[in-house]
Amino acid sequence: MQRLQHYWYRITPLHLLLYPVSLFLRALVALRRTLYRRGLFTSIKLPVPVVVIGNISVGGTGKTPLTLTLAQQLIDAGWHPAIISRGYRKSATQAPTAREVLSGDGADEVGDEPLLMRQRNLCPVWIGRNRPAVALALLQAHPECDILLSDDGLQHYRLQRDVEIAVVDGARRFGNGMLIPAGPLREPISRLASVDAVVINGGAVKDAEWAMQLNGTRFYNLLNPTEVLSAEAFIGMQLHACAGIGHPQRFFNHLQQLGLHCTSHAFPDHHPFQASELDFPRADALFLTEKDAVKCAAFATEKFWVLRVDAQISPQLVQLIIEKVGS
Repeated sequence: MQRLQHYWYRITPLHLLLYPVSLFLRALVALRRTLYRRGLFTSIKLPVPVVVIGNISVGGTGKTPLTLTLAQQLIDAGWHPAIISRGYRKSATQAPTAREVLSGDGADEVGDEPLLMRQRNLCPVWIGRNRPAVALALLQAHPECDILLSDDGLQHYRLQRDVEIAVVDGARRFGNGMLIPAGPLREPISRLASVDAVVINGGAVKDAEWAMQLNGTRFYNLLNPTEVLSAEAFIGMQLHACAGIGHPQRFFNHLQQLGLHCTSHAFPDHHPFQASELDFPRADALFLTEKDAVKCAAFATEKFWVLRVDAQISPQLVQLIIEKVGS
């Protein structure tokens, strides 16, 4: 799939072969959703409201920062949220049906994004392939929880939801508009007409869309997290930046906007970093995303600096959620 991404934002002769496969997948996606809507496939209703934050495309769009921001805003409004996620790699295939993410877990055990969310220490974070089972286990362990945020899972229809939020990368949007493998989409663009909110991460917004920006200007040292510096402290140094996220160029552009000129190194999404891959002897500092940093803490040196980013979005979005789920 990684090799195909080169073709997802253009039309090439290869699409003569890929497009029929995409049409077949589109038909399967439509059939599956219809079967759930008509009750022929079983879906589970939870005793608390469920808010799904997902996307219709492959790759990072900013779901995790938005989930964390919504969790904080719900807490500020007096709610007691919790987060569920599938996890990634080994966590999605070898973990028990449901488990809580703990601060001492490794990213290879629970996934990089769930571990990042847990380290923010806002609310319980649980993972597992079977989302309804994960949610029920979480509610049993944390009866104080009165609303669930599902990080990703827009296409996981076994879990009924009260609010659907779709996050879109404002720079890449929908690529060539085709479903995988011919394009980057998991579901057709028309799916957005049925969600409760479409959030655009960067870039221009259209009517009925919500604008979101990822803001961050300060770096903490991965080896000594209490040491925090502003971007100005690194100007004039030999700088490198590594990113193993869905859209690495967004991170590199952000650093450039902060006035930092770095040698950039892009890796595949969820890349399991090794110490040798981040060994740049002449570098004065190496910049990482928070998502990558949780996988590099074990071999961090004093040169490793992490940019913390937070999603900035209108507080009216959380008010929309509260109105839809009730008080």
